Amino acid sequence: MRLPRKHSMTTRAEFSRVRKDGRAKAGRFVVLSTLESPELPHLMVGFITTRRVGKAHDRNRLRRCFRALVQKHGESLAGPKRYLVTIPRPGASEASFEELEKDWLKQAQRLGLISRKSDEPGVPN
Repeated sequence: MRLPRKHSMTTRAEFSRVRKDGRAKAGRFVVLSTLESPELPHLMVGFITTRRVGKAHDRNRLRRCFRALVQKHGESLAGPKRYLVTIPRPGASEASFEELEKDWLKQAQRLGLISRKSDEPGVPN
């Protein structure tokens, strides 16, 4: 799945709505929030990277990593008509891509966005 601009959340109201009405799960490196919204035409993705995570190059790297994860696993997300917000936690900038992917998938699984498949690489048990 390629992530075109039309799939990006842009307004503060969208982020606030997900925060207020949605569900969230926190892991070691990432907080993942989601909200189903039947009026959406497709998946809407947003990333919040604060200065607590690191310097600008660290925040940019994390956004690229999480964008790649959404592109890689976006097709397997349950229900395409939803908001999905990814927030890296302090310490995430020191993590490898594999560690970020494992934590992101674990939180997505806890939220019921991805079904558990033991034969799929990268999905934690």
